[in-house]
Amino acid sequence: MVVKFLDLHKQYLGIKEEVDKAIFEVIEKSAFIGGDAVESFEEEFSEFIGGGVKTLGVGNGSDALEIAIEALNLPKDSEVLVPANTFAASAEAVVRNGLKIVFVDCGADYTLDIEDLESKITPKTSAIMAVHLYGQSARMKEILELAKKHSLRVIEDCAQAHGARYNGQCVGSLGDIAAFSFYPGKNLGAYGDGGAIVSRDEALIKKCKCIARHGGLRKYEHEIVGRNSRLDGIQAAILRVKLKHLDSWNGRRREIAKLYMDGLSGIVGLPEVKKECECVWHLFVIRTQKRNELSQKLNQMGIETGLHYPICLPNTQAFSNKPYVVESKTPKAKAWESEILSLPMGEHLSDVEVGSVIKAINEAIG
Repeated sequence: MVVKFLDLHKQYLGIKEEVDKAIFEVIEKSAFIGGDAVESFEEEFSEFIGGGVKTLGVGNGSDALEIAIEALNLPKDSEVLVPANTFAASAEAVVRNGLKIVFVDCGADYTLDIEDLESKITPKTSAIMAVHLYGQSARMKEILELAKKHSLRVIEDCAQAHGARYNGQCVGSLGDIAAFSFYPGKNLGAYGDGGAIVSRDEALIKKCKCIARHGGLRKYEHEIVGRNSRLDGIQAAILRVKLKHLDSWNGRRREIAKLYMDGLSGIVGLPEVKKECECVWHLFVIRTQKRNELSQKLNQMGIETGLHYPICLPNTQAFSNKPYVVESKTPKAKAWESEILSLPMGEHLSDVEVGSVIKAINEAIG
């Protein structure tokens, strides 16, 4: 039995009629850039997130982060607190805006360790990058309290947490501004690149739109030096279809996570889920000192796995001993990079397939 880590083709077959119709409607209208599909998706995604937010579709999640930070107009060379264990885009967006990174260690839930976060706030700190990693919200109550106390801006990186909630509120509606990715493998993924910026602050969204549209809100009227970053009509149409299924798909992910939690308890290190968090399990990441051995055995049995991430950012060439990175210690992130292993996760999995993964792990290291 082959157990796929991700199966986008199976997902497509389940929504084929809806997706095909949506794509051809865009083609018939020739509304490839902008148009009804983009505007409708932006409205529907805002309603999905709630909290009175507005949405701006952009080219990808990396653009979303970079533009969001630019719109905040943080002081040049000020410091942004960023998790040590996250995808590189979270840190790249900081550097590309002329800011410095201070890496923060991760907690048992893999998100920002609050004690380490607080200890690294200095007069030079301007913002906190709250990454909702693997589908679980960061500890936003504590983060927002620290931000208020020290007059910091909060950027939510929601690239892995579409539909995740914290104390009943959707991530993306909690900080000053948020960025989403619609990379195909995400819980809500396009059939190409796509991203979105979300905020309750309409002035911020307006500024982001200006940046993303060559520096102007009207064609050929360039107020600032901008760039080109747009969500296209076909991707928006696909996302509109998928958004209707997202809650159901996330529900299935939670069922699978419970099977893993029950079946692997006491065998491997499992993610801690805070009671105030409703996780959407973009990834199910375990820890074991026998990671490489286990991964090899599972792959030999046809069980696909992943590494998220094999090298924590402070250990990568791009962010090690660089003038734009303030030296700081992140012992847990550095220790866990050799232990973490991502198991198959997604609505494509059957209970039988999940059971085979659990059985294989128990036999390998139980």
